[in-house]
Amino acid sequence: MQQRQLGPFSVSAIGLGCMNICHAYGAPVSEQQAERLLLAALDAGVTHFDTAALYGFGASETLVGKYLSHHRSKFTLASKCGMTGVPNADGVKVRVIDGRPETIKATCEAALQRLQTDVIDLYYLHRWDKQVPIEDSVGALGDLVRAGKIRSIGLSEVSAATLRRAHAVHPVTALQTEYSLWTRNPEIAVLDACRELGVAFVAFSPVARGFLCGELDVSAFDVKDIRRSMPRFAPDHYAANRRLLPGYQAIAQEVGCTPAQLAIAWLLHRGDDILPIPGTTSVDHLQDDLGAASVRLGADVMARLDALINQHTVQGDRYNAQANSEVDTEVF
Repeated sequence: MQQRQLGPFSVSAIGLGCMNICHAYGAPVSEQQAERLLLAALDAGVTHFDTAALYGFGASETLVGKYLSHHRSKFTLASKCGMTGVPNADGVKVRVIDGRPETIKATCEAALQRLQTDVIDLYYLHRWDKQVPIEDSVGALGDLVRAGKIRSIGLSEVSAATLRRAHAVHPVTALQTEYSLWTRNPEIAVLDACRELGVAFVAFSPVARGFLCGELDVSAFDVKDIRRSMPRFAPDHYAANRRLLPGYQAIAQEVGCTPAQLAIAWLLHRGDDILPIPGTTSVDHLQDDLGAASVRLGADVMARLDALINQHTVQGDRYNAQANSEVDTEVF
């Protein structure tokens, strides 16, 4: 596996996002399937595992800790705080954004227990809590670095301006945001800011939440599938977006790779400082994704992909109004 720099860490060029095993796209997989996936990734050379307190309200961190903690020296561990599950009046956990310093520190202590580790290599603020100055939240993360609880800090779904404010308080190792052919928001300003400040860029949802893997039956999405709330997957928008797929699949066939590999390879070719973290529940899909590291794309293919799928040719927002209000990323 090719290596790339994630701040001070040398990691596999393609990492593993650990959300899917328990969160977001329907019913969680069995614990046995999650174990197979995590260990298969490690065996395949993946050394960058990315999880969060939010995923399954701690379930993802628990699974990562249970099955990977015995191999802790072999990989770089990333997790996230600032967005967690809190019981409501009925005792049911609901998602809450809370970037107060005391919450960040308490979330980290719980994460260390679930992950069965003494230190988290890279700890992100999952969302900027706009009720709390970014300087205060990042200051708390800096305190955790000084306490030896975490080794470095990251930010997720923030703008270039917020990154600069945060970086002035404590050096930021990585910024994580959705980035793929059909989500180009980082190209507005964040990628340039990261490069100016020496911040690695971690790209989540690199295969466009499955869109770039092949045609989807959006009517069959599980009732708990978060894509049901995403405008791009609404029937009218999806009908328009699926018309982009034949041309895209033709390019993949021409290159000699799968559609998923083409999507991830496109990101890898956008810069050596970009680290995709596809997620999956399938070992077969994992192996397919990792094959992108060996795909080579010429300038002409990159240009054709850019022209085919971009912010002008894709219909619908990536998030609904509520989710859009919770992120800080620039928009076209």
